Amino acid sequence: MRVLGVDPGLTRCGVGVVEGVAGRPLKMLGVGVVRTAAEDDVAVRLVGIEQGLERWLDEFRPDLVAVERVFSQHNVRTVMGTAQASAVAMLCAARRGIPVALHTPSEVKAAVTGSGRADKAQVGAMVTRLLRLSAPPKPADAADALALAICHIWRAPAQNRLQQAAALHASKGRSA
Repeated sequence: MRVLGVDPGLTRCGVGVVEGVAGRPLKMLGVGVVRTAAEDDVAVRLVGIEQGLERWLDEFRPDLVAVERVFSQHNVRTVMGTAQASAVAMLCAARRGIPVALHTPSEVKAAVTGSGRADKAQVGAMVTRLLRLSAPPKPADAADALALAICHIWRAPAQNRLQQAAALHASKGRSA
């Protein structure tokens, strides 16, 4: 499975592509950041994010796009920008028929480090170790994008089994 992880943000939108399956060594195929200028109009910045993400989708052709689920933050302007960038990532994937999965920051941290309260340095260190990199990806947004992709690859098999079990349970309830 090839997953494009997206850590949404208006100024720095982290992107990272990881390939592999749960239980096997994973491989990083690419990592970076789509940047926009803070002084530009929000609409222009969203177009910049879209163009950057489209380039990543063209180059790496992922099977799935994993996006950080927007959560409540104290700064409304920050959460709005994050939500807007997240929507652009989902739109780019949906336009191509690529499935999208959303993961909360604590899910990602728990999957990669074992603790949902891990800090950015711990996430970067574990991403470095798991992908056998020589140094943590910089900036942290790039490492977070790789962590999102890793999280999805590791969690997808269990999530699929749960969905199948729920669907089977629901269909038995309808046929009774």
